[in-house]
Amino acid sequence: MAEKPQPVQVLYCGICGLPAEYCEFGPEFEKCKPWLIQYAPDLYPELVKDSSSKEADKVSDQLQSTSISEGSSTSKKEEVKRLPGGKIKKKDKQEIIIEKVTRNRRKSITTIKGLEIFGVKLSDASKKLGKKFATGASVVKGPTEKEQIDVQGDISYDIVDFITETWPDVPESAIFFIEDGKKVPAA
Repeated sequence: MAEKPQPVQVLYCGICGLPAEYCEFGPEFEKCKPWLIQYAPDLYPELVKDSSSKEADKVSDQLQSTSISEGSSTSKKEEVKRLPGGKIKKKDKQEIIIEKVTRNRRKSITTIKGLEIFGVKLSDASKKLGKKFATGASVVKGPTEKEQIDVQGDISYDIVDFITETWPDVPESAIFFIEDGKKVPAA
């Protein structure tokens, strides 16, 4: 009877997070070279030939001084969050976007995006908005898979004052309107 095939053990780069065989195609191959020389010399023999034994010692000292080990994928100096494949994760901007969308000629919906960045619980905010403006308000997922608040009706005339009064940690300079496809500051 044939033996079960065993899963392949993949060695992932400690710098960029890609499999070591694909580091040369990643965005940070120059940064990965010292790690590859130390942990995967058989995959890139030309790197080992290029570096002498002194350089290898310097590289290993450098890796130990920056506290990069096999398990960690980023150094402590580097605060940038990385997604798989070496892509940099963008930080959310500290801003609230208010947009009015018209539907069925006369009816409109006001969409509020970005309140959660300031620590506001969206379910509580939608309840407060619904009570204040006597309309329906709900938390929905937007097209970018982020949650936003949809309020029935055009409440853009009074929403800025309400947000700054209800949540004092939200500055008025962080609130923007979308008008004709352009972002306009509320202040």
